Amino acid sequence: MSAVPPRRPAAGPVPPAVQSTVRELVDVSPVLVELGERFAAAGFEAHLVGGSVRDALLAAGGDAPRPPGDLDVTTDARPEQVLDLLRGWASSTWNTGIAFGTVGAEVRGTRLEITTFRADRYDRISRDPEVAWGASLTDDLARRDFTVNAMAVSLGPDRTVTDPFGGLGDLLARRLRTPGTAADSFADDPLRMLRAVRFVAQLGLTPVEEVVEAMTAMSAELARITPERVQVELSKTLLQDAPRAALELFVDTGLADVVLPELPALRMEIDEHHQHKDVYGHSLTVLDRAIALEEADPDAESPDLVLRLAALLHDVGKPATRRHEPRGRVSFHHHEVVGAKLVRRRLQALRYSREITEDVARLTFLHLRFHGYGTGEWTDSAVRRYVTDAGDLLPRLHKLVRSDCTTRNKRRAAALSATYDSLERRIAELSAAEDLARVRPDLDGNAIMEILGIPPGREVGEAWRHLKDLRLERGPLDRDEAEAELRVWWASRT
Repeated sequence: MSAVPPRRPAAGPVPPAVQSTVRELVDVSPVLVELGERFAAAGFEAHLVGGSVRDALLAAGGDAPRPPGDLDVTTDARPEQVLDLLRGWASSTWNTGIAFGTVGAEVRGTRLEITTFRADRYDRISRDPEVAWGASLTDDLARRDFTVNAMAVSLGPDRTVTDPFGGLGDLLARRLRTPGTAADSFADDPLRMLRAVRFVAQLGLTPVEEVVEAMTAMSAELARITPERVQVELSKTLLQDAPRAALELFVDTGLADVVLPELPALRMEIDEHHQHKDVYGHSLTVLDRAIALEEADPDAESPDLVLRLAALLHDVGKPATRRHEPRGRVSFHHHEVVGAKLVRRRLQALRYSREITEDVARLTFLHLRFHGYGTGEWTDSAVRRYVTDAGDLLPRLHKLVRSDCTTRNKRRAAALSATYDSLERRIAELSAAEDLARVRPDLDGNAIMEILGIPPGREVGEAWRHLKDLRLERGPLDRDEAEAELRVWWASRT
């Protein structure tokens, strides 16, 4: 077992402008001011730590200020003493993390996590530490994941910023380092490697060589982490404004081989149009384009995890379906079918919800359907089926299909865009006339049973599906036409 040893000299004085910025962060939160006063009156230290301090310092570096969310505080008070200090002031407290020295509280809508100074030790088997109380704030900061998160601001009257490992310099240089050795840090908690990936996307940081080398050498250690925690970090990365560089680090270090092996597998496959170096690069480009379309749509959910997962994974069926054709061509027939199965299996393994899993798999399955549209040869029936099969995923399918058209041939790109514009116009016209969003048979189950004189059961379902297929093929029927078609179908079965 080992603790992460501080190995870097204490940072120099924090500039006055930075001190002022962080002081304002505390002062704009009456809850933090009051918390500091309560702890100081009882003879205890209290320091704001974590993302709130980091983001305030980013503001001092020229970025737009970021309002704090939940607040993390560290203190030399023990958990039972923290609970005493919160009694009668906090509207609620919870102690689900008290075994790790953390007390949760809510004060006038502000959520706090207050943790006793720690100097944890790890068994290097799980990621759960053997909790050990720290003797000082520096001990506590030394155990944190990265130097940019190992800074604190006192909630006492002086509001002093403590930065023992040079986190401010790293933050302003957009550099990602660990307080101790990267190998020790990641051995203690392998999830930190995925956090490094996320911080590339979230904060625009670049890992130093030592961090990248440790991630590459220790990627297999991610197997110690539960799928649920891995999924949370992957999702947070994908939901950032520009996740591409982070995903490239994810793949290049071998972390993706453990978490999402279908993604690096795409690097070996050459796109059938030869417009990209490989399908992996194409998939990242599709993700970039999907994010741009999502953010440009005022009516769309943004960030949209389902769309981003589908954009990244829509071609994962290509490695298994690759075939060499005459004259040097390469085909990937039915890769959308194989891909949907692979997507479903991988997202289930990562413990994504059933709804997200099925939506991403469905988009993967449907993403090639448009290419059968040609230059508008689809019948109205085919358009209806496209809309019905997509269901409420249709707006996302529009964005995915448009993003997937990444040809560098400007004439071809313009033609594909115009063709999809044509399809969307036809969908709008049919929708206005027929309410395609709610395509259902012209007779419901009760009417079917009454007309045919049959009880509830399998035959009612078969009749309903027949009438729906008829509705998709011919459009709306009036009551008499629908009843006549139902009787003809029923007679053909007997």
